[in-house]
Amino acid sequence: MKEAFTKPYSTYKRQPGNTAWAAGFAPVGLSAAIVQCPRGTSFLLPAAILAGGLATRLRPLTETIPKALVEISGEPFLWHQLRLLQANGIRRVVMCVGFLAERIQESVGDGAAFGLKIEYSHDGPAPLGTAGALKRALPLLGGSFFVVYGDSYLPCDWKAVERAFFAAGKPALMTVFRNDGQWDYSNVEFVDGRIVAYNKELRTPRMRHIDYGLGVFDQAAFDRIPEDQPADLAGLYQQLLAEGQLAGFEVPARFYEIGSFAGIQELESYLSRSPSDP
Repeated sequence: MKEAFTKPYSTYKRQPGNTAWAAGFAPVGLSAAIVQCPRGTSFLLPAAILAGGLATRLRPLTETIPKALVEISGEPFLWHQLRLLQANGIRRVVMCVGFLAERIQESVGDGAAFGLKIEYSHDGPAPLGTAGALKRALPLLGGSFFVVYGDSYLPCDWKAVERAFFAAGKPALMTVFRNDGQWDYSNVEFVDGRIVAYNKELRTPRMRHIDYGLGVFDQAAFDRIPEDQPADLAGLYQQLLAEGQLAGFEVPARFYEIGSFAGIQELESYLSRSPSDP
């Protein structure tokens, strides 16, 4: 990470023709106050960001910084991700953190500079896995909430996803994208608006969709997860599907991720083509 980004986000401001931030200002277009959503939407459910992993595929880049702070287009990835959430109507975020958690807290603090309220839930002495980390974070998240991976940039209609979750009346919803094996291995069989099969390991030719990386949950879904025990979100999704308790929602916009060096290049290319990064 460049030295410039060891300071909190709130000490920088984007300058014309420059990706750096000048000291003493909140980000352009945002303030510490809660502002109206740019798209005129009401505020959405809180979001949990899963940012506790070791990011071994990006080493040596991630030996001294968490993956969430890997530089993308001149800024830590997490800054891009938080601005995207805020632009879509999210106002409250819970960071599920582990490895180098203090670096994340130093970078984004309480979220006020993003127009967000950010709280932190720590794995503790041993990694809890994605579902285990969410189980621990439930007291901060409340009844229902979004879940997004800490390496995912998802330019979809978050409000439509929330509406689909409440309309389905189930304790969990997985967003899917028709991938056809293009950007990663397809792992979902999705037929007539329903998830028929989901498996990251045992893929079949009928799996033309992929887990998009954005879920919505009611806290009751995590009754299946033991306290303070490692558990994976993929396993919880499979259990809910087997019980008939997993809804599906197809999104049209492709996903971007920074879990690989190729993914970093694709996201930077996308951001360079976008009219603006929220």
